[in-house]
This record gives sequence, structure tokens and C-alpha cells, in this order.
Amino acid sequence: MAPKVETGLGRLSSLDVDVVRLVRGRRVGLLAHPASVDSSLRHAELVLPAAGARLCALFGPEHGYTGQAQDMKSVVGAAADAIPVRSMYGETFEDLSPRPEWLAGLDAVVIDLQDVGSRYYTFVWSAALMLQACARAGVECIVLDRPNPLGGLVMEGLPQRSGYRSFVGLYDVPVRHALTIGEILRMVCELESVASSALHVVPMLGYRRSMLFPDTGLPWVLPSPNMPTFETALVYPGGCLIEGTNLSEGRGTTRPFELWGAPFVDGARLARDIQFQGASLRPATFEPTFHKHRQATCGGVQLHVSDAQQFRSFAAYLRMLAWVANDAEAFRFRVEPYEYVSDRPAIDLLTGGTEFRKALTARQPTDELVSWLAEVPLDFAERRESWLLY
Repeated sequence: MAPKVETGLGRLSSLDVDVVRLVRGRRVGLLAHPASVDSSLRHAELVLPAAGARLCALFGPEHGYTGQAQDMKSVVGAAADAIPVRSMYGETFEDLSPRPEWLAGLDAVVIDLQDVGSRYYTFVWSAALMLQACARAGVECIVLDRPNPLGGLVMEGLPQRSGYRSFVGLYDVPVRHALTIGEILRMVCELESVASSALHVVPMLGYRRSMLFPDTGLPWVLPSPNMPTFETALVYPGGCLIEGTNLSEGRGTTRPFELWGAPFVDGARLARDIQFQGASLRPATFEPTFHKHRQATCGGVQLHVSDAQQFRSFAAYLRMLAWVANDAEAFRFRVEPYEYVSDRPAIDLLTGGTEFRKALTARQPTDELVSWLAEVPLDFAERRESWLLY
């Protein structure tokens, strides 16, 4: 059965004349990862030459072009079939943007990245930095749009605030932003006064904002090592908050972000004390094979989503973290550098401010705070209208 949605890459793969003309005969670079495939699982690296493009350079975001690297591991460029592979995730923040010489001689850079709908997920920000570099170099940016797996209607979480922008939130969007990557880049064009001629978004066909990823009929390919399923993406707007603590977010298990805990977490009491709409907690014991608490027996929970339309991940994980912080003396916030930032705690970058960390440290009630942090201001919903494509 054919998928209900045809992505930008799918349109190129089917030789849609309106898309082929954008690349045929042109020297192009490709910013992509393992999930940059059409509905037949053919990678963009193969589709572009078949459409007549002259593929001259490959660019990889965090985790690398081939998706082999774990989180926050710098990636070194390489060569693949005589086409240079350039890494846009190195040792410093400056390494996140392509060097001017990498763009020299290119007519366009094609961006085909599957996002997961959370502002922490860095691929959209790699695309934003590529767009700005291309605009400076006079190179066109062509974005092959893809679905937001979490849909385009429901938003969660306050937008970033001044002083807390980083590679897990370069621009002020909600945690669950309900935008496609093409719409994100339209936003960047507007906010950075980038000429509209610098960006060409190839929209999807058949996509509706109400769709979650399973509704699209497209195959799920893990876009990064710890995003194995749609269910992972569904919990990620809240699950990523665990990175800002000394708890295991389930890296080193087969269900990261759904399964989480630490040797000092009482999963049975946590599952008993907290309930959510659209999801259930199951007490669990696990042993990460790598990352935090490697080869240690951890208590914790697995979150099972029963109603994806009703479940609100960001507020759910804020509540669970508040419970653990109050219950376990060994609970700590991460103090090590995080995504190129060393002067502010990771949890502050993830939540967009100091309020949550300070409330938990002082053991203050958090119900009202969680409600405030999870709410999306009306003015953002109004401002985003000019960026929408669907």
C-alpha cells in the first residue's frame, strides 16, 4: 500500500518535474542522516544523482552522516566514494556551521533531515546554521520537507528565553513545537532577515497537521542511535529532561527515554504515586550497557503510552523528576558541560530557565510551576501562522 504522505524526497524520487528542476544539472551538497530515505527506503544520496543532480559534498549533523555516533560525541569528516563527508558536529560551537570553503563551488545544498518534533533535537538547528551559512555564501538552500512525527497541532512548553539559548534550543520555540523542518527554516528566514530567495522548501503532498507519524504510512527509520521508534519520539519532549540529571535516561537499553531510573529510584512507589492521562507507568529494573550507571542495576519505570493524542510528555516528566528529587537524596542535576555550554546547568537549557531547578533544589511545591512551564503562550501560536505550510 502506498503511503498517505509523499515527502519532499519522495517527490524527487518519483521525478516530480517541479522538484527535479531544482537540482538537475546543478552542483549540490546534501545534509542528511540515515533516515533521509524515501518510502522505498532509498537514501537521498542515491535519489539526487538519479534526478540529475551532481552530488559534490555530503554533510552530517550530530551523530554523523551515517548515524553511528552516540550523543555529544564529536564526529570527524571522511570520504565516501570520492565525495567528501563534512561533519557539522565537532569540538566547538563553531564546528556546528559549515566552513565557507566547504560551500565553495556549490550551486545549492539540499537538506533532508527527519526531525522528531522537540526543540532539543539538534537536527533542525544544524539545518538553521546551514541555511545561514548558505545565505552568506550565495548558495541556495533546498529543503525536502518531512512530517513532524508528533503532528502539527499540539504544542507543549514555554519557548526558550534570552540567556538560555543553545544547541538544544537556538530559537524561541516551544519544547514540542508542532512545526516541520521546512516551517522552522521559514521562521529562521524571518527572524534573521534572510532573503526569501535563499530558501526553497519542497512541501509534502497529502500531509495534514493532525497526523502523527503512524498516520503518514511512511516507514520509521531511526534518525539517531537512541530514537529507535515512534514511541521514543512521543515521550522525548519530556524524556530528554533526564539528560539534565544523574538519572539514566535509558541509553544503553533498547527503550531509551521510555525506560529510565537509577540505582536509588524506587520505581514501584513512583508508579503508584503518579498517574497520567494517556499513559501508564510500569515499575522496571534494568542495567544499562553503556552511558550513565553503566552495568549497574537501576530501579525505575517504563512509560507506556496508551493514547498518543492525549498524552503530554513534557509535563509528565517534569512531575516525575520532581517526585524523584523529593524522594531520593542521591538525586542531582548534571553539572558537566552540555552541548557546548559550561556556565549554565543542562536542566536550565532544557527547560529554558532556572525556575524548575531552583524549585526542586529548595524542595518547593511544583504543581503550579509545572503548569506554567508546560503552557504555550498565545502569542507564539499567533506568530507562527506566517511560517506554516500546511
